[in-house]
Amino acid sequence: MEADFAIPKLFLALVIFSTALFSFETFGLAATAKLHSDEVETLKEIGKKLGKKDWDFEIDPCSGEGNWWVLGDERKGVESTVTCDCTLNNSSCHVVRIALKAQNLSSTLPPEFSKLRYLHQLDLSRNYLTGSIPSQWGIMHLVELSLMGNSLSGPFPTVLTNITTLTNLSIEGNRFSGPIPPKIGKLINLQKLTLSSNAFSGELPNELAKLTNLTDMRVSDNNFSGKIPDFISNWTKIEKLHFEGCSLEGPIPSTISALTSLSDLRITDLKGRGSTFPLLSNMESIKMLILRKCQIYGEIPGYIGDMKKLKSLDLSFNDLTGGIPVSFVLLEKVDFMYLTGNKLTGSIPEWLLGRNKNVDVSYNNFTWDTSGPVECTRGSVNLVESYSSGDKLSRIHPCLKRSFPCPSWNNEHLYSLHINCGGKEANVNGNRYEADREQRGASMFYWGQNWAFSSTGNFMDNDMDADIYIETNTSALSNVSMLNSELYTTARVSPLSLTYYGLCLMNGNYTVKLHFAEIIFTNDRSFNSLGRRIFNVYIQDKLVLENFNIEDEAGGAGKPLVKSFAAVVTSRTLKIHFYWAGKGTTGIPLRGIYGPLISAISVDPNFKPPSDGDNKKYLIIVVGTVAAVVFLIFLALCIMRKKGWLGDKISVDKELRGIDLQTGLFTLRQIRAATKNFDPTNKLGEGGFGCVYKMAL
Repeated sequence: MEADFAIPKLFLALVIFSTALFSFETFGLAATAKLHSDEVETLKEIGKKLGKKDWDFEIDPCSGEGNWWVLGDERKGVESTVTCDCTLNNSSCHVVRIALKAQNLSSTLPPEFSKLRYLHQLDLSRNYLTGSIPSQWGIMHLVELSLMGNSLSGPFPTVLTNITTLTNLSIEGNRFSGPIPPKIGKLINLQKLTLSSNAFSGELPNELAKLTNLTDMRVSDNNFSGKIPDFISNWTKIEKLHFEGCSLEGPIPSTISALTSLSDLRITDLKGRGSTFPLLSNMESIKMLILRKCQIYGEIPGYIGDMKKLKSLDLSFNDLTGGIPVSFVLLEKVDFMYLTGNKLTGSIPEWLLGRNKNVDVSYNNFTWDTSGPVECTRGSVNLVESYSSGDKLSRIHPCLKRSFPCPSWNNEHLYSLHINCGGKEANVNGNRYEADREQRGASMFYWGQNWAFSSTGNFMDNDMDADIYIETNTSALSNVSMLNSELYTTARVSPLSLTYYGLCLMNGNYTVKLHFAEIIFTNDRSFNSLGRRIFNVYIQDKLVLENFNIEDEAGGAGKPLVKSFAAVVTSRTLKIHFYWAGKGTTGIPLRGIYGPLISAISVDPNFKPPSDGDNKKYLIIVVGTVAAVVFLIFLALCIMRKKGWLGDKISVDKELRGIDLQTGLFTLRQIRAATKNFDPTNKLGEGGFGCVYKMAL
């Protein structure tokens, strides 16, 4: 069956060994016993209808030779095998398993599969099969069936509810729609049920409560209505439960506490009213805990720190308050911790700042103290916009402050911005698009000269040692001129949240253009064309694109698309946020292909930018104003000194005597060079007139 989660290598080796041993014994017997002639004819009919032209019937299908036994790239899931059992009688063999995975078969489903009376496992995942499931299949005795990653459509295939022998059913990544029928309750032997990435709607039927043998249930990326049902407490054997982006309402039912065998729980983007943190204290086996954007409020319970097997924790984009529990220091096995986008307060623990694992605490309301960071580092801990406003924040880098203000030492007033997201520097239509080549992204903050980005999240279930956050086109680009092709050959991607900042812009009205092209999926009749990438876009915290699908809007993969928006900059910072709300496929063409994708960003003013002369006038006005203020303050100090209000002049003279003071006049260019362009590391302090910097002359 199609692997939906990272399989331990030792377990995979045992499976391959067992299969090889079974095949050896079977093929050995097949030297005298061959496939029954009726089943040979059936395979010929199936092969003809599927367009499976490489089956060579000069070779016995049960021999394990030729194209009857082909294993390809493991990660891509390529397989073309026919497995037989020759032990049922002494005269002939029978087909018990067929796997035609990632073969790009383009046809409807042959009814003739039902003629294979001994067939127990059928895997046709990742092809281009269309239509519905034949009614003849209702008489089959399948134990495992995977039709994942095809283009099958119509209502839920109720014919499958007649195959009561099923223990594993996956119809993920198709185009089925409508409600889940109550007849699904007949499949009482089901252990794994995967309905994700279809267009199912309506409420989850109560009959699902009868499936008490479930260990794996996934309904993500659908259009259900109603709440997460209380009857999930019946699934006491459940180990994996996925409700990501399936349009269900909260709150998370209290009955979830009965699911003590859970190792992988993912619930995201719930609608409706919020709730306090669900009771999960008895889930001692939990390894993956994702409760993202579930409108959970209140404090994070300390018992989360006692989950000794926890590897990944995502509580982002809720309304959580209070501090980070002290017990979190015990989460030594956690590789990814996302507390992004909450209302957490208190100080950020020192142990967290020193972690070499991925931690994201951006967009919170922490209080800074002297043990806290003074800048955002390009490491594994993302701190952007993590501190609330306060008097002490004058000591720290602006990236740590909410709203990410323009640095006080930056006197530039920009009025345009161009970024080639994921690409190298490019000149297009007279504009210089800055390079954006940072490879990391799980909990990453990157700061360019006048822009920055914050990236949160890791790609799930892709069985890769390192995630890829910059994609290169695999689909042929169309309708792209040679002049701007550099903007679309690469793109930055994100599995959860990606925010770009335009810094130190002049206040005013702007046009923001977002450049897109779907460069991973293809425009052909293969399973590579069946992926659906869906995400949301916010500009200045306002939702401007919801459930946005690049390919649908552009009219196909590889086609450029530019979306324009009006934006108002009032505090010199522009914020563009991309967010994955659990929608779209996650396993086509491979596991881990999903989430926001952006090719380039351009920001241009809707006002006449000031000329160089205007800038000089502005500088003269500023300098003149500052000089006047300084003169008035100096005059006031002289008067106060003369009246004796500022202490003894003689004592001051004694303090200054012997100090070799170097004075002189310096140009702005000399000052910039001596302070390394007002580098924060040269900052000595800050007073009523601004920052004081150390100069190296």
